[in-house]
Amino acid sequence: MSSNQQPIVVGKIGSTYGIKGWMKITSYTNSVEDIFDYSPWLIQEQGKWREVKVSQWRFHGQAVIAALEGVETREQAQMLTNCEIAILPEQMPELPEDEFYWRDLMDCEVINTKGYHMGKVEQIVETGSNDVLLVKANAKDSFGKVERMIPFVPGQFILEVNVPEKQIVVDWDPDF
Repeated sequence: MSSNQQPIVVGKIGSTYGIKGWMKITSYTNSVEDIFDYSPWLIQEQGKWREVKVSQWRFHGQAVIAALEGVETREQAQMLTNCEIAILPEQMPELPEDEFYWRDLMDCEVINTKGYHMGKVEQIVETGSNDVLLVKANAKDSFGKVERMIPFVPGQFILEVNVPEKQIVVDWDPDF
């Protein structure tokens, strides 16, 4: 792994399951089983990432359990409890031109149609109907705002997203 690639956390290893090295897996992917579409995984142990491969996995009720290559005992599995599971950015599937990963929108400058710099995207909140950008206002915001919540509705409020330039153009009043 090159030093400039920041791993993307997609899950976490939970407690052990049984005596043969199986572990419960917490998946942060859309469907819990989607985490197994990625190989290899990176797991973080003592602040360092290392590559591992899943040898087997299966559903256990609503959850999933997995066995990793080289992990054959309960004791070996216990050493991995609470380790984060990550993948490299290039393992993520390409998205259509008008779709974006949340990580690509983080720290983007938000500018409205009148050229007002509203701040930077600090967080994205999933609300069910649509995602919402939490924009941290600039230090000297003339409207006295600390943050703004802008619905991520392309064509209505979100007019342009330029990921390479880290800029989002919005149709949003800075006083909201």
